[in-house]
Amino acid sequence: MRPMFLAGAFIGLAALGTTAALIYGNRAHETLHASKRAPAQVAKASSAPVTPPVPMAGRVAIAPAQMRQAQAAGLIDRPIQSIIDVRAPMSYGEFQWNDRGVPAGPAWVRVDLSSQVISVFRSGHEIGTAVILYGTDGYPTPTGKFPILAKLKNHKSSTYDGAPMPYTLRLTGDGVSIHGSNVRWGLASHGCIGVPKDFAAKLFDVVKTGDEVLIVSGKAKSKTT
Repeated sequence: MRPMFLAGAFIGLAALGTTAALIYGNRAHETLHASKRAPAQVAKASSAPVTPPVPMAGRVAIAPAQMRQAQAAGLIDRPIQSIIDVRAPMSYGEFQWNDRGVPAGPAWVRVDLSSQVISVFRSGHEIGTAVILYGTDGYPTPTGKFPILAKLKNHKSSTYDGAPMPYTLRLTGDGVSIHGSNVRWGLASHGCIGVPKDFAAKLFDVVKTGDEVLIVSGKAKSKTT
């Protein structure tokens, strides 16, 4: 880790009240996803609209139109049915986990670098979210879609003096990973995604090798004419 200055507010999933709210907005929230991004062009539905299911306790349902808008903007790559209803600001080292009533099924992870937020989904429902550390300067965190290559519960860095990297989820051949970290103000990573250790333990338990991690810059795709 090395010192850096980060913005004080966190952007993440929000209580999607407008079309401009897309899928990821202020996790330090005004309302859970109050995005400052311009609304993207809504793609035409390929089938009749589907009424979203009634959300489980502590959750916010995502409407199909909002889903299509976020997908068209390149902010997500698959449907989401609900997100955790985060009502209070999240700060460094904090996270929320709510998988009550969420059925078993495949898991995937979304990381938004500009929002400094990670979200974990299972069977189309968000089950966990946390503030992250990420790379900067000469050690950027890559964007794109990455399968989890390996799970290493008690890993230590072979590059940075044996620094502990508990609950490592290896994403790239050159070592970029998600792992437990001291998530606090003024720190960044050398390209990895650092999450609170207790959150990392929960994430480690619900994903398997081959599951996908989508890392985005957080900026909607430009419209084309």
